[in-house]
Order: sequence, then C-alpha cells, then structure tokens
Amino acid sequence: MNTNSFCLVAVHGGAGNHSHSKAYTTEVKAALKLACNVSLAALSAGDPALDATERAIIVLEDNPILNAGYGSNLTLEGTVECDASVMDGKTGHFGSVGAISGVKNPICAAKLVLRHASIPDPLGRILPLSLVSRGAEIFAKAQGLSCLEPEALIAPRAREDWSRWKSQLETVRVGDVVPEEQFPKSQGLRDHQDTVGAIVLDLNGDLAAGVSSGGLLLKHSGRLGEAAMFGAGCWAEHYSPGIPAFSISAAACSVTGAGEYIMRSILAKTICERLLAGVEDVHEVLEQVLNKFHTQCQALGEADAQVGVLLLVKEADDTGSVIPRLWCAFTTESMALAYATSSNPEPKATILRRPTRTTSSAKIYITTLPL
Repeated sequence: MNTNSFCLVAVHGGAGNHSHSKAYTTEVKAALKLACNVSLAALSAGDPALDATERAIIVLEDNPILNAGYGSNLTLEGTVECDASVMDGKTGHFGSVGAISGVKNPICAAKLVLRHASIPDPLGRILPLSLVSRGAEIFAKAQGLSCLEPEALIAPRAREDWSRWKSQLETVRVGDVVPEEQFPKSQGLRDHQDTVGAIVLDLNGDLAAGVSSGGLLLKHSGRLGEAAMFGAGCWAEHYSPGIPAFSISAAACSVTGAGEYIMRSILAKTICERLLAGVEDVHEVLEQVLNKFHTQCQALGEADAQVGVLLLVKEADDTGSVIPRLWCAFTTESMALAYATSSNPEPKATILRRPTRTTSSAKIYITTLPL
C-alpha cells in the first residue's frame, strides 16, 4: 500500500457498558460515522493529520449522547468541566486543556495550546503544554475561540443523570463520609464515563491523535482526567530521521477509561514507546500492558480495571512496504468505534462487545480491524 496516496481516520466513543437499545446504538454509530466523514473529507483535501483529528473530535463533542463537550458529565456542583488533548506525531508537539468551562469544543482549545507552544517566545519564556480551568478559558478567548455561558453546555441527558445520582448520593451522605455499607448501587453510574477520541493518518503518512472528555459523573470540581495529561490519554510518534527503521515506524493511540489509573500508567505513551522500541508483536504488547494495568488497578483496590485503546501503527511487511494497521483493545463490556479510509470511504461503525469467555485473567479483548 502506498501510504502517500492513502489516508485513514478512526474514532471512538469510549469504552464502557453501552446500551443494547436500537435507538441508542443507531445514534452512537451515526455520530461516529459523521466524525469519520468530516475528517476524511478534510484529509482527502490535503489537510494535515492534526487538523483532521481536531475536525473528527469536534463532531463527537457536539453530540449530546457522548461524554465530551456538549453532553459532558456534570461535576458534583452540577457544572461542566472538560479535558482534551491532541498530539502531532510529525513534530512531537502536544497541547491540552483541563477542567475548562464555557468552551463548546475543548479540542480546539487544546490545539491552540499546542500551536502556541510550538512558536518561539520573543522573551524566551517556556510556554505551557497544558492550561487548566480559568487560565485555559482566558487563553481560549484571547486566541479568538468563541466561548459560551457554562449553562449552555449542559445537555438534558447529562442533567437528568446528574439529578438521579446526586439524589442517591445525598440520601446516604453523612457529612463528607459515606459509610461503605450504605453505598448506593452504582450499576449505571459509569455508563457515561467514556472519553471520545480520534487517530488519523494523512496523505503525507503523518499521524496524529486526540482525546476529549467530560470526565467522571459527580467528579470534584478541578479534577483532571487522562484526557488532559501528557502521555496518558493520547500519543503519536514517528521515528526521527537517522534512526534505523524497525518493523513499526510510527504509532498513535487514543485511550479511554478509568482516568486516575490510566494516568498512573502513562498508558498511551507506554504502549506506543513499547512498539517503537523494536520488533515486538502488537498483540503481545497490548496484552502485556493491559494485564499490568489490571494488576496495578487491583493493587490500588480497583477490581474493575476499565480501559479501552484505539491504536494505529505503520508496520513494514516482508517486502519492506509500509502497511497501516488498526487495533482495538479493551477490558470493559464494550467499546464504540468507527473508521474510514481513502480506499474504503464509507465508514464502518460498530459497538464491539467483549465475549463472556476470554483467555486473559484481566478479561482483555484485543482485535485488529480490517482496512
């Protein structure tokens, strides 16, 4: 495959426990397909991977069925605070925002941070990779990004979920402590915890990745998730000129799941760097890294190690030709994703569901997706 005439976009709507209802499934798939269509059109017109990644995630942030942008989970106080990040594999530049309110598309603010940090400062100051809260909002406005009243970002579904779970929490709260024996049944609480994201391969063979999330339902204000943290929620990397080529010459991934544990593992960076370190089987790397993640979660008292990974690699075949390969791995009940290519532009959208029987003790589902 000649990657200079080939482009690809893959998006995800998070890993978790997706409803089986036909209406829900149809709406999620439609959102993912639209994101692919918008991004692929930009790629086909010659846009770089970074810009096409932003375009895909904007679509996902605009759909209230997903936990990002408009549709984000609400904090304990009933407000929207979003995290987002993006990384350019060609340059290694990264930008993120965290706990940001009043910005309709946090991924746009994250890309503005990336662009700002990549331009030399006239005074030689070290420019930020990440901005949070009020500082992120001030920066976004100064860069010309339109901002909204925070209330305008609260979707009806998010308000309903918040009201239901806040009510349950208040019925058992004693001061700031909830006795363990009085915990409400939390089935359904994590159904909308998932981060959305995208990974892109452009016509020049360059990769980019991004993530965006409304975070945990009933989270504390100011909480930062993996979508805002360097190396945790997304990663994209190419070999630098002069470094001998290995089997895999570039990798990009977008991660979703239990943010506090993903951040401890620096998961996105860990996966890509393992793959780029030498000739190592992709399936084996994903299984080893996610098994370790599962073990670490258990050691910290979290039995339900929720994580999902969408991964794109550029891999050399027996003839030396570079072949893009798309992978998905998750430990949750399901993961929603879609992808499209220049050779197969009709997006393929699916909600993958983990078989009840798996060979891994961590219940990891790993698959490659046909391009």
